[in-house]
Amino acid sequence: MTVRYVLDGSQVRTLEDFWRVAGESIGCGGYFGRNLDAFADCLRGGFGTPDNGNFVIEWRDHEASRQHLGHPEAARQLEMWLARCHPTNKERMAARLAEARAGRGPTAFDWLVEIIEEELPGGLRLC
Repeated sequence: MTVRYVLDGSQVRTLEDFWRVAGESIGCGGYFGRNLDAFADCLRGGFGTPDNGNFVIEWRDHEASRQHLGHPEAARQLEMWLARCHPTNKERMAARLAEARAGRGPTAFDWLVEIIEEELPGGLRLC
């Protein structure tokens, strides 16, 4: 039997909101980590998801999430990452931030969808 995890996109206005919503639906006891790497780990199985990968993610009201997790949210996240990143990464992170501020490049929504599609091919249902 395929396990179905439902994400309520109407509750997602920031990436921090996404971590909460995903943790409540997918994570172990409501938590799996609050970063892109932890999310990818969760989708590989064993951190709230079945080890055999037999699950789907149904992202309801994903258009609301797409709008809220657009370039402004990507820029907000990249600003925080830039402040904490290793000095050798600052130039690349600053370039990504400039792109997001200009409304170009991947959005925060795109980051999440890419991770889901990479770790769970065919397992994302956008509703």
